[in-house]
Amino acid sequence: MQARPSAPNLSVAEPVLTAPSVSKPVLVSNRFEGTNSPAERFRQNVRVFEMLADLLTVALAVRSSYALYYELNLGKHIHYPSRLVMGVASGFAVLFVLMLDREGAYNHGSGLLRVKDTERILRVTFESFLLAFATTFFTGTLFSRWFLVTASTVIPIALLLQKLGFYMLVRALHSKGYGRERVLVCGSGILGRRVFSVLKRSPKLGLDPVALVDDDPDSIGTAVYEMSYGRRDSTQVIQGPVTRELVSQNGADLLVIADSTMSSNEFRHLVEEALSAGARVSFVPTHFAPADAWIDYEEVDGILLASFGRGGRQSVRDSLKALTDFVVSLAVVIVGSPLLLLLALLVRLDSGGPILFTQMRVGLNGKPFRLFKFRTMHVDAPPYEYSPTTPNDPRITRVGRFLRRTSLDELPQLLNVLRGDMSLVGPRPEMPFIVEQYNEVHRQRQQVKPGVTGLWQLSGDRGYHIHENIEYDLYYIRNRGFFLDLAILLHTVFFAMRGI
Repeated sequence: MQARPSAPNLSVAEPVLTAPSVSKPVLVSNRFEGTNSPAERFRQNVRVFEMLADLLTVALAVRSSYALYYELNLGKHIHYPSRLVMGVASGFAVLFVLMLDREGAYNHGSGLLRVKDTERILRVTFESFLLAFATTFFTGTLFSRWFLVTASTVIPIALLLQKLGFYMLVRALHSKGYGRERVLVCGSGILGRRVFSVLKRSPKLGLDPVALVDDDPDSIGTAVYEMSYGRRDSTQVIQGPVTRELVSQNGADLLVIADSTMSSNEFRHLVEEALSAGARVSFVPTHFAPADAWIDYEEVDGILLASFGRGGRQSVRDSLKALTDFVVSLAVVIVGSPLLLLLALLVRLDSGGPILFTQMRVGLNGKPFRLFKFRTMHVDAPPYEYSPTTPNDPRITRVGRFLRRTSLDELPQLLNVLRGDMSLVGPRPEMPFIVEQYNEVHRQRQQVKPGVTGLWQLSGDRGYHIHENIEYDLYYIRNRGFFLDLAILLHTVFFAMRGI
């Protein structure tokens, strides 16, 4: 379908969206562009390299375990072919890393104490080897129990040593300025001092607390030390209040609010000041957290930090989703090419003119892209107006009515998926003049790639504007996963076959 009707369900105090008077769209900047900052890219690279290092470590540990088992003459001293051992080692490494990812091992909130990392590695080792024992019991491939016991000892030791070296490397890179962000901590009380210590003890975060801000005259100028035996790292308490000028003067990329005595109005004012200075905001959750904002929670060394506008990240799952999107879309294009050619011929014979309709849409993080569809309207129909809400609209061609009813006009968007602009499942992309009038709640839709189909298209509310039912997109973003995507795709095919 061409431009679907999509107007936000704005309150009375907010302006009503209207279509622009010009045909060429005006693109607007995205408030969440900071999520692709150099420091964020550094953290993403650290996660990728940590996963690769874990894969290699586990695979080598399994291979070394077999060498120990064989050389020490343990058990029945069974000889396994090298190809089989390497295959098992590689498969087990992939399984182990996926289980670590499920446990949150590749989130960047782990502290230098690494107790949580050790606990996670021990638990995943125990669970994976229970699975390995069950596999050897129920399949014809039997591995020596001594081999499995040896591997269950070698793997956690190897991983803990590797991660110690990895953390030391990350800290060394941060000390040279790579991936670091400057942080202001609002509050110099016990909570603020704990936040300062947590950030200092969490090298994977790359967050450098440059100062604590307070209005208490007795605290101004005092030194705050990291809460550890060494008391090596310290910073100063500077005079508040927090203003956009103070944030800019200190070059802060992030403001962390750690003052539980602050009122709701003071909290909102600090958030506005920080955002106006181009900084992000995190806070230790209290009663004044806005209920309608996108809040992403993360535990860092026992401190629960909440952030605005940073939710929806699932780096590993998103990478797998992108790979699945590409493979499935390519397969559908190849297998369905006769149908695509037939539909293209029908469009051309029905009304002449171009076969494809192209239109600028706004995608992930506000990035514009050109969307493809089979043309369902007459050539002279304006490209940037709200689309028809009834099949009898005079702008729609005869073949176009069939294509829109069956959603076959969306098939060329598989090209958008292959180009990386879209996903098979996700929120629908909007036209720029609509995105221009988004509020912060609506901008949450841009935290994931737009989709060819989604929950809203399957709902009973699909006859209304997308933003009047934004809860469908928000639910998907918070709960997205492989099986939810699969269910949505199956329902989409069912709906299309019935011509709904």
